[in-house]
Amino acid sequence: MQLSRTDEMPAWRTGLVHLGLGAFARAHLALYTEDTSDAGWGILGVSLQRPDQRDLLVPQDCLYTAVERGPEGATTRIVTCLTGVLVAPEDPEAVLAAMSAEGTRIVTLTITEKGYCHDPATGRLNLAHPTIEHDLAHPQTPRGAIGFLVEALRRRRAAGLRPFTVLCCDNLPANGRLVARLVEAFAAQRDPELAAWIATEARFPCSMVDRIVPATTPADVAEVEALTGYADAAPVIHEPFRQWVIEDRFVDDARPRWEAGGAQFVAEVEPFEHMKLRLLNGAHSALAYLGYLGGYETIAETMADPGYAGFVERLWRDEIVPVVPPPPGTTLLDYVAALEARFRNPAIRHRTWQIAMDGSQKLPQRLLGTIRERLARDAPLPCLALVIAGWVSYTSGVDEQGEPIDVRDPLADRLRAVQADWPEDPEARVRAVLALEQIFGADLPADGRFVAAVTAAYGDLRTHGARAAVSMTGRTAPEAP
Repeated sequence: MQLSRTDEMPAWRTGLVHLGLGAFARAHLALYTEDTSDAGWGILGVSLQRPDQRDLLVPQDCLYTAVERGPEGATTRIVTCLTGVLVAPEDPEAVLAAMSAEGTRIVTLTITEKGYCHDPATGRLNLAHPTIEHDLAHPQTPRGAIGFLVEALRRRRAAGLRPFTVLCCDNLPANGRLVARLVEAFAAQRDPELAAWIATEARFPCSMVDRIVPATTPADVAEVEALTGYADAAPVIHEPFRQWVIEDRFVDDARPRWEAGGAQFVAEVEPFEHMKLRLLNGAHSALAYLGYLGGYETIAETMADPGYAGFVERLWRDEIVPVVPPPPGTTLLDYVAALEARFRNPAIRHRTWQIAMDGSQKLPQRLLGTIRERLARDAPLPCLALVIAGWVSYTSGVDEQGEPIDVRDPLADRLRAVQADWPEDPEARVRAVLALEQIFGADLPADGRFVAAVTAAYGDLRTHGARAAVSMTGRTAPEAP
């Protein structure tokens, strides 16, 4: 039986346009919106690159199944709040018209770190990025999120409409302020008066999102049909846990009642996002690179290895927790204990390879800030250094058995080429990678303590392999006073 709408389902009207309609948005933003039961806040999804989501969802009336997997089993629900799916490269004008429509009050984004076309080390808009260059030259037919946001805001201003709120749901520090800077910088290249209007009238609240959402597999699709009795080509799989912390700053206070689903509206998101980026995302990346090199396919499989479990516990306890201020009402050791349980959930097959994507964009937010803070304290960082060494090894494109790694990263070719220049000199190879300022800035490559620690860790990986290296790293790493 085909999944399709019935008369009993709510008739949602578009109030939000979402850029980057992937599995995470459909397992997080959409479920919080569904829980408001307010049909005025339906979501129009926009795919910025490929038609895959549209081609799967539109034939089933933009319905899909959300599958919650916990250790005790799976539960399902049909999600109804999507009002449509547009594919930007096919019809950018339709996307701009939807964003410019009077009924659109919020534009949300999950486009991953690389989608913002910025320099991760500085947070500045990369005016030399091909997408930015195109969108400045062809503002009526943009390709990237920043170009779409600015042109839609320009059209609203010209029509005498209020701006929409821009709500970033990606894992970036101070994500709302970052997106505001990028949008205003792009707008200033087009029209300084438009940039000033955006700065004054638009709102860019920061937010912190948290839910583990693995990529959907053909086996998941078959399982959904067995569980529900209907065919769904586009289900999403997620863990039971979810969290959304949002600054309560919206244009004209227009927003859904996401708190009905448990979202937290606060004056300041930074303590929550800082904790999550450093402790969850940082550990996720650590397990992804080192777990993949050790031959593990998923995070749960990696955590089932006592050596890896002990390593990530030392990473949290000895190196990350001491430099992370706890948010109000939060005990960090309790938080990491909950993270460990989530990582061990055998029902969630979150692939190490999936998490390892786009490391050049993720490392500055997830790991390098912690490293800088530990260096400022002159504190040891053996576990953090091993993670960076693991990333260097991973991006070489060859695993410990000499088999190729499918490295998905905007800088993949550059990283592979830099390492290929030093085939017989591992230390020079590490130094060459660490010298990439668009990732590591100018300070870390010049810090002898950092370079020495990563070089030594890289030597351990080459000599002993990932499984042995994680077991022996950081066992005697006392915190600096």
